[in-house]
Amino acid sequence: MIYDWYESQRAILSPLADFAQAASKFYTNPLWPLSQAPSMQRVSASYELMHRLLKSYEKPQFGIASVRIGERDVAVQEHVVLDKPFCRLIKFKRFSDDHEVLRTLQAQPSVLVVAPLSGHHSTLLRDTVRTLLRDHKVYLTDWVDARMVPKEAGPFPLDDYVAYVQDFIRHIGPDVHVISVCQPTVPVLGAISLMASAGERTPRSMVMMGGPIDARRTPTTVNNLATHKSLRWFETNVIYRVPVNYPGAGRRVYPGFLQHAGFMAMNPDRHMQSHYDFFLQLVRGDDDDADAHRRFYDEYNAVLDMDADYYLDTIRTVFQEFALVQGSWRVRGELVRPQDIGDTALMTIEGELDDIAGPGQTQAAHDLCTGIAAEARSHYTVPRAGHYGIFSGRRWRELVYPRVRDFIARSAVDAQDAPAVAAAEAPAAPAVEEPVAAVAPNPGRRRRSA
Repeated sequence: MIYDWYESQRAILSPLADFAQAASKFYTNPLWPLSQAPSMQRVSASYELMHRLLKSYEKPQFGIASVRIGERDVAVQEHVVLDKPFCRLIKFKRFSDDHEVLRTLQAQPSVLVVAPLSGHHSTLLRDTVRTLLRDHKVYLTDWVDARMVPKEAGPFPLDDYVAYVQDFIRHIGPDVHVISVCQPTVPVLGAISLMASAGERTPRSMVMMGGPIDARRTPTTVNNLATHKSLRWFETNVIYRVPVNYPGAGRRVYPGFLQHAGFMAMNPDRHMQSHYDFFLQLVRGDDDDADAHRRFYDEYNAVLDMDADYYLDTIRTVFQEFALVQGSWRVRGELVRPQDIGDTALMTIEGELDDIAGPGQTQAAHDLCTGIAAEARSHYTVPRAGHYGIFSGRRWRELVYPRVRDFIARSAVDAQDAPAVAAAEAPAAPAVEEPVAAVAPNPGRRRRSA
């Protein structure tokens, strides 16, 4: 019933949100004589804040139109290369009519970025993707809002998630490098472990960032909640059926609006202060800071529903039974054995101040992947970085990405050449992302893609 109540409330507040948006624009409209009065900026700011608190937030766009490659701006387009009921595999294709640039693009390694299915849309990794595109062919998992998946498509348990990752790896090819951010570190490790156990060729490397491989280490608030509540509690208190006004009507889900409430409850004071600062920025006319606030909350407030089976399986397997590190996790009857991985290099990345996946949780992958040679493994703790700082923002671009780029480059070397170049990881020089500029298509020449 709570989902139906939420939808009714959203429908009731929608006209008020539209009114607030119109009023905000009206009071600062230069055609209105009183728009320049000192009090009008404050009135307009109040209405815009009301609008943003009441409006519904839809999935944002990636908006990556181009990327800087050397001295050239290269156009980028999104292409869906695999379309499954619960996930689309997107390739960010880069286009150029310069043959030298095209050869450079085609020679770059392929990277599969497995985005988290934990409430937010995959656009949360926009900065991750944009930075990777400078030196890689990038694929991304774009998870579908479960309320948009018809009930007839069936449930989506954690086993199916693992199978999706395997299908994506096979589609791209074994030379791919897999980057998992947060939640997918566990299913990605499971997928590659099962492929290794079956004798399949595994990816060149896997980079695991801020994920709960062993959630017992440095437990956070998220870990404690999952540990201290029973699975029955979660099923009773956070699982509801999708209302009839969506394609997935009747599907059992963990609703996005409940997840969003949980996100906000973790740091309520910080969010309240941020909105108050936004109001002051509008009053003062600080457009740059106000736009930064809008961009952040346009992303942060856009959430999706998760299928109930997947969510409950994750709670039980990862946060209650610790099945991966206990050696008891089975996927479709097959035991997950990370020790069978031998030909895939491993890098783990953690944030020093991560309050979602505590320090040590991701690094635990090294204790499990004993079949990987020491020279093919690496770990990096990002100083003064929280959870989002390891894959987005200045620390990601300047501290993390150069190490990830160099690790992938080393791992892309053919096996017979690896002993000659393998070495312990050296500190990388900071790299600052080049500005992105829009590129207009050239109708006179046919551009090729990579």
